[in-house]
Amino acid sequence: MSIDVVNETDLDVDLAGLQAQARYQLGRLRIHPQAELSVLLVDEAAMAELHVRWMDEPGPTDVMSFPMDELRPTRDEEEPAEGLLGDIVICPQVASRQAADAGHPVEDELALLLTHGILHLLGFDHAEPEEHAEMFALQAELLDAWAAGRTGGS
Repeated sequence: MSIDVVNETDLDVDLAGLQAQARYQLGRLRIHPQAELSVLLVDEAAMAELHVRWMDEPGPTDVMSFPMDELRPTRDEEEPAEGLLGDIVICPQVASRQAADAGHPVEDELALLLTHGILHLLGFDHAEPEEHAEMFALQAELLDAWAAGRTGGS
């Protein structure tokens, strides 16, 4: 699986950790091993520009996803499709503020945003209550599994 993580900010971010997390979570979702994902970390000015351009909303946001080939998670009996997942853009400065507000480390917020972005690339959304419940339950499951794997839990 090709996962590129690029940091265009001045902040120190664990790029290898984000790459490992993405690889783990995409594996759990049974995404084709040849799928490609790009994760870009940008500053607030760049994120604000993207937010206005693509969402017509002012100011920076935390994460944006740009799907390419509309890949979807597969069931055990299905063969995963090859293709480009797309791009995830994360703003660490916004993540830092959100982490402070939530009372957890910035690394946890970045992990959450990466997972959230991956799910958006895979067609999940949270506009409707049912969609929100499904997406956020899967997001929590993926984050819990990643955290348990990193700490040696089950």
